[in-house]
Amino acid sequence: MISECLLLASMVYDRYVAICKPLLYTITMSPTTCIQLIAVPYGYSFLMALFHTILTFRLCYCHSNTVNHFYCDDMPLLRLACSDTSSKQLWVLTCAGVTFISSVLVVFVSYMFIISSILRMRSAEGRRKAFSTCSSHMLAVTIFYGTLIFMYLQPSSTHSLDTDKMASVFYTVIIPMLNPLIYSLRNKDVKEALKKIIMNRHQASGSMKLKT
Repeated sequence: MISECLLLASMVYDRYVAICKPLLYTITMSPTTCIQLIAVPYGYSFLMALFHTILTFRLCYCHSNTVNHFYCDDMPLLRLACSDTSSKQLWVLTCAGVTFISSVLVVFVSYMFIISSILRMRSAEGRRKAFSTCSSHMLAVTIFYGTLIFMYLQPSSTHSLDTDKMASVFYTVIIPMLNPLIYSLRNKDVKEALKKIIMNRHQASGSMKLKT
């Protein structure tokens, strides 16, 4: 989750430079900068995961060894501990909250500048291309952050591990599967191939109906 949040924030910086500073894009988004925008989120995520793993191994477990989840996540695992988990839960919420809020702020502020820059464009075609450049990323951001908000900001009275399991499957499996489709739909060749598939299936179904 942490790496995904930071990568989405890194990607919006790329959109910001492309739309707000197009003449400086090749200089600003150099290969070194691109590597840093990828390496920093993964490096930070690894350190956070290592830190929480160390804290988890310091807890005592005396209950069932069956985790009520699809994978060994932090919060379901803490329910099996018989020692005090308040400090661990505080660290989890603090790290997740800081990462989530900071990445949302970066995305929100960047898109405010992007939208302001697009609205100042005189050409309708230029505005359309600019919105098209951001549309796939905005869709991915909406789906991902919408899932996280639903998962972490629901009232504690209605909070359950079953809901967590469904939400976790959505943002760990469904969203990564949708991302290639979301971003590839901007490609003209992919659009044309998709149109041909739909038309061929429509024609095949029509011919089948005529035969019957």
